[in-house]
Amino acid sequence: MSQLRFSASDVAGLRFGVSAVWDTVSSLWTLRCPVRGAVHLPWIDRARQIIRRPDVAVAVGPLRELTRPRRWLPDFLTPPPPGPDAEFEEQLEQIAATPPDVVVRDLLATTRRGPLGPFGDALRRDPKAVLPDLVTAVQVWHDAAIAPDWPRMRALLEADIAHRATRLADGGAGQALGTLHPTVRWAGDRVISDDPWRLDFDLGGRGLALNPGIFTSSRVLWNLLEDSPPGGTYPVRAVATLWEAPPVAAADPLARVIGSGRAALLNLLDTATTTTDLARRTGMSCGNVSQHLAALHAAGLVSRSRQGRHVLYRGTEAAAVLLRASRGG
Repeated sequence: MSQLRFSASDVAGLRFGVSAVWDTVSSLWTLRCPVRGAVHLPWIDRARQIIRRPDVAVAVGPLRELTRPRRWLPDFLTPPPPGPDAEFEEQLEQIAATPPDVVVRDLLATTRRGPLGPFGDALRRDPKAVLPDLVTAVQVWHDAAIAPDWPRMRALLEADIAHRATRLADGGAGQALGTLHPTVRWAGDRVISDDPWRLDFDLGGRGLALNPGIFTSSRVLWNLLEDSPPGGTYPVRAVATLWEAPPVAAADPLARVIGSGRAALLNLLDTATTTTDLARRTGMSCGNVSQHLAALHAAGLVSRSRQGRHVLYRGTEAAAVLLRASRGG
């Protein structure tokens, strides 16, 4: 069990963001242990073909060595995103700019789970010369295996952050933190995490950067070192929907009245949702979703609210009545 102790300034510094680097790096864990990531089998099948390509296998080799199963990652490899809209290239620059002494410190911290491999040892001995090879490995794997699916992944991640923003607005930091995952709870001035690491960490007024993870499954994973920005990655909500095919329109009486697109959206709006997530789940373009939502809002069937940079849509009570009637309820 671990605990993270918060001051008032740490609570004020709580923030959420998307980390493309985290999902790029952690995806290799899933590729090596497909049983633990069975929900991602459609992606795993494609990624296996990609990693067999000689050009990819050679370039990604340094990253694969540092992401061996049951091994800790060096924290510099997965820096907390610098802001809510951080792009992949910004995080690559963060990795590339890691001071040599931090690279060495983070690599040595992983040796409690086993010795460094040949690349890790070379990186430890000469970080300045060898780190660019690792940055290239992250770039190549992202471009080959993650970028083609990144729009749908990002939509799911942003929908999760919008949900957390609602929790934060409705119940404060305690509710937002206490509902990250069943293994985490809020205890007044600290987070208690049911994990095997036995950390006792004071955030020291630096706040906490959190990001949802596509390939994070069993618990919240922490980046907690005294002289680094504190961060954590938690399992994204609704990950099982990520690889779903767009729903096929059924013989729905409501669809005959308001159209199949608007009926499909109403059926998904029992919880607050973003335009991008609705587009991902229905297969419609964001533009079409926005047009349908505008019409549904004008008819009083959808409400909308802003949480930070997100606009959330939700079905109204009138929509619920209409849905029940169309289902014969």
